[in-house]
Amino acid sequence: MRTGFGYDSHRLVSGRKLVIGGVDIPFEKGLSGHSDADVLCHAIIDAILGALGAGDIGRHFPDSDPAWKDAVSIDLLKQTVALADRSGYTVSWIDTTVIAERPKLAGYIDLMRSALAHSGVAAELISIKAKTNEGMGFIGKGEGIAAYAVCLLTVNK
Repeated sequence: MRTGFGYDSHRLVSGRKLVIGGVDIPFEKGLSGHSDADVLCHAIIDAILGALGAGDIGRHFPDSDPAWKDAVSIDLLKQTVALADRSGYTVSWIDTTVIAERPKLAGYIDLMRSALAHSGVAAELISIKAKTNEGMGFIGKGEGIAAYAVCLLTVNK
């Protein structure tokens, strides 16, 4: 078994759509980033890469590479899950927390789990929790959104 931890945050800006967990969420702002800036996917990617001892998302999908401009993060996650498989591991569990003051995300969690399952990890192996930051810090002020993820990899049989 191996465990990995991931974190990501992005600034909220006007003129971008908000994508979290592969789901377009109606909101007046979106997350700024080179790709679609999906904080949840990015945190999960980093957790898997961490468990593999393979660096971080910037090493595999650098924002300096135009190939990743406006990339769909579910596709990046799919590539990361495939890397784990090629390395001899199966993603056996993912536990995540998304922190956003607004919009409220509880109503989108099942949709996110279904969208994330397109990466090759079954929806029932993905836990997503949504929290606020109680008005504190950049998240509490509505300036951004963050996500944390932990994953468990087991050896392929």
